[in-house]
Amino acid sequence: MPGIVVFDLDGTLVDTLPDLAAAVNRALAARGLAPLASAAVAAMVGDGIRMLLTRALAARGQRPAEADFPAFAADYAAHADDASCLFPGAAETLDALAGAGWRLAVCTNKPEAPARSLLAALGVLDRFDAVGAGDSFSARKPDPAHLAATLAAAGAAAREAVMVGDHANDIAVARGLGVPAIFAGWGYGRPAMAEGAAAIARSFAEIPALAARWRGN
Repeated sequence: MPGIVVFDLDGTLVDTLPDLAAAVNRALAARGLAPLASAAVAAMVGDGIRMLLTRALAARGQRPAEADFPAFAADYAAHADDASCLFPGAAETLDALAGAGWRLAVCTNKPEAPARSLLAALGVLDRFDAVGAGDSFSARKPDPAHLAATLAAAGAAAREAVMVGDHANDIAVARGLGVPAIFAGWGYGRPAMAEGAAAIARSFAEIPALAARWRGN
């Protein structure tokens, strides 16, 4: 059976924290608020741009206005690839998976425009059969309909898929669709978020062998 490996983006495939933290701190500075440390921002990542800004402002005792969200999204999109980079071993692992016959996709809560522009800037966009982003469909992680729609866009079925992600949302979206999930141990998610994962990868190099466990099931 042909297989497809679906990757989360932020904290799994790409280290986006430098640009996310910079965008957060620009938004805070515009309100005269103190910046947040990168580690604090990392703990806020995983539920999309709106929740990231909401959590960042809450950490400084404030709440966003509705107009703040599009402004924040536009500012981040303009700087999404300033300092973000693929995690070590990511490109080599994508090559190894493709060489073994796997297809590839991305399922992320990041908006589609910055997700695609970032992947293009990093030279890997054309490796993915689909990019299912936070605004691509009516559902988003952890709703399993988000993963289902991403797989449909790639022309794949849940029985063919393996999900890789660093957040509880990635584990939940996979389990909700009956897809085995590999927890990305190098990412931003706390170790407790691996609960329910079928396996934990400590590095990208482990993914091909782990994914092969479910091929043909």
